[in-house]
Amino acid sequence: MLKARLEEDAVLGRCLATASSVERGDLVLEERPFARGPKRDSGIVCLGCYQFLQFGEDGDSLDRCELCDWPLCGSCADEDDATDHGGECQVFSAARVTFAGNVSDDGVCPQLDCITPLRVLLAKEANPGRWDSEVAPMEHHEEERRKDADVWHADRVNIAQYLRGPCKLASRFSEELIMQVVGVLEVNAFEARSSKGYPLRCLFPYTGILAHNCVPNTSRSIYPSEGYKIRLRAMVDLEEGQPLHHSYTYTLDGTAQRQAHLKQGKFFNCKCDRCLDPSELGTHFSSLKCGQCAEGYQVPREPTEPDTNWNCGNCGSITSNSEAQAMLKSLQSEVNAVQALEMGAKRLEEVERLLRKYKSLLHPLHFIATGLRQLLIEMYGRVQGYEMVQLPDHQLERKAELCRQVLRVLNTFEPGLSRTRAMNLYELHVPLVLLAKSGFIAGKLNGGELRGRLVDAIDLLKECVEILEFEDKSSQEGVLCVVAKQALEQLTLSVEGLGSELD
Repeated sequence: MLKARLEEDAVLGRCLATASSVERGDLVLEERPFARGPKRDSGIVCLGCYQFLQFGEDGDSLDRCELCDWPLCGSCADEDDATDHGGECQVFSAARVTFAGNVSDDGVCPQLDCITPLRVLLAKEANPGRWDSEVAPMEHHEEERRKDADVWHADRVNIAQYLRGPCKLASRFSEELIMQVVGVLEVNAFEARSSKGYPLRCLFPYTGILAHNCVPNTSRSIYPSEGYKIRLRAMVDLEEGQPLHHSYTYTLDGTAQRQAHLKQGKFFNCKCDRCLDPSELGTHFSSLKCGQCAEGYQVPREPTEPDTNWNCGNCGSITSNSEAQAMLKSLQSEVNAVQALEMGAKRLEEVERLLRKYKSLLHPLHFIATGLRQLLIEMYGRVQGYEMVQLPDHQLERKAELCRQVLRVLNTFEPGLSRTRAMNLYELHVPLVLLAKSGFIAGKLNGGELRGRLVDAIDLLKECVEILEFEDKSSQEGVLCVVAKQALEQLTLSVEGLGSELD
């Protein structure tokens, strides 16, 4: 396992720690998936490449496997090994079970929920040693999952009973084993993207037992071009024996939102330093503007407790959690409505309006405000009427400030090698370069000052490339890395030319 070792922790159970001291960017673990397949509750997708397929209301489609009649696009059907589909194809063909193509009102095809569990079961038969040593010990939280009776019953019917009944696998796999596999996937699987960007899930036995922390110290990259191999790297320098952490929730959510997601999907309450700190490590990422005084902010007294009160650190006023969450729900509803708008000038202007409105309600770095800033960063320079070459200096400065504010949060929650940080570093360098050039043309900057501003942009690009160079070349991040390298080369040449002129 390279620079990681398996340990037993009294609280965490099986987990990973560094086997030696590692530096930022060092590879600590790599492994291939035990199995991979469609995400849970997916629509109808090709069982080879995971692209979405169009089926008629009666299940009519040409995108079917000639052998088993299950979903397979024409490109995958033409491949000799039928990509990932070969194992279940034999099962379905032998049992003569057909694909109905039924989809619920919310676009979910329940019949495909059995595919990834079946692939794990088939991989168990093909690799019994790896199953026994790596997969069987993985958490599957059966007792907690049984508490959600509707989901448990649906899994039992759509997956366990379907595989043992119509698919004629009762002699090979017990219901208990199948439900264990369903739980292992639910708790431990990672989402991946194919080389064309289609979502799927992969089961990585060692990476899957990484301890959770809302401030991770590792970054993972999945390589579809290498059979979906995963590589885990240190985001920051780590000492020998230090626990390896990853975040199993969105780091740019507030504490209450992260806690709810982890409880529902991973069946535990997080007690990391960030979750236990009412100010979220000094960022005030969940803090609300106090309604009783002008200067104060309200924070949850006990952030991990669902019924905690919110206290103002300045005047001591108290708000109940139900009141705080009701307000946040109302704001989030407004944000969702704006996000649903078509990409364009109106959407950008509405996001700016919400940010202004929420100044009297939220801390400036609140997660809702930070999310709105991220939307604006993506729109400034890209939507009609706000193209980069048309932005006046004050809007370039606006984009740069938005980037700095988001990076301030990311530097705390995702320090070091973070893909999100890298993308914001790239976004920040563009307005800085344009502002430097316009300032020089207007006579506001001399040659030396221009060179200094461009060097600052070069430093941003260097770190961006340093982070993204580990990504799969076909991924969105890998493509951005190539673009960032080109921009870095051009900017470096410009600075060298300026240096010659100044000399």
